[in-house]
Amino acid sequence: MGRIIAIANQKGGVGKTTTSINLSASLASKGKKVLVIDTDPQGNTTSGFGIDKNNLENTIYELILGECSIRDCIIKDVIPGVSVVPSNVNLAAAEIELIGIDKKEYILSNEVDYIKEEYDFIIIDCPPSLNMLTINAMTTADSVLVPIQCEYYALEGLSQLIHTVNLVKERLNPELEMEGVVFTMYDARTNLSMQVVENVKKNLNQRVYETLIPRNIRLAEAPSYGLPINMYDAKSAGAEAYMQLAEEVIRNE
Repeated sequence: MGRIIAIANQKGGVGKTTTSINLSASLASKGKKVLVIDTDPQGNTTSGFGIDKNNLENTIYELILGECSIRDCIIKDVIPGVSVVPSNVNLAAAEIELIGIDKKEYILSNEVDYIKEEYDFIIIDCPPSLNMLTINAMTTADSVLVPIQCEYYALEGLSQLIHTVNLVKERLNPELEMEGVVFTMYDARTNLSMQVVENVKKNLNQRVYETLIPRNIRLAEAPSYGLPINMYDAKSAGAEAYMQLAEEVIRNE
């Protein structure tokens, strides 16, 4: 049965999308069958896999409104081993359209139930806010993986996110766990990066992944070519780090 991981942090620019794309591709390169669900209206995970997000008949928006089934909107094998449920800017309206809909927190979960047996991993990229789309991702997921940027304000907002995870666990999805924290944009040359890592480890009783995702130009360039880092530059520090993270995630099963 597929293990479902939501990648969430209400702060923007912390590496959620980068982690969704590259962790998925790295898991696939290790022989895992992966489905990526993009629940961010920006659709950056969708375009990061080379999908033209503006010309799609069925996306997660149509899925959430009940206009198509999950099978209708899966784009199969965008790269070997990775399929995608795409997103685009239309999704921004979903929140409003769901007002008054019964059990709206479970729409995604109910759909994913139909297909989760077919994948080893389902990775859900969440929007940078704690809204109904993020709640849907968390009611669907087994665990939440939180990317944290190595910067001074890293811990800010994290307690709020953990509080949200605990609320969802308490009221909507008793199976939900914290997968852990992964550090992104790590710069070994600065004391700050090292201090942030130590500070979070000390103050957080959560699992912290050993893999540190470095600041890496190649990692930043890859999405503009519609490729994950392991296909854009397999020898880069970024590619090696995500391979390492994939190994850690697999070991956690």
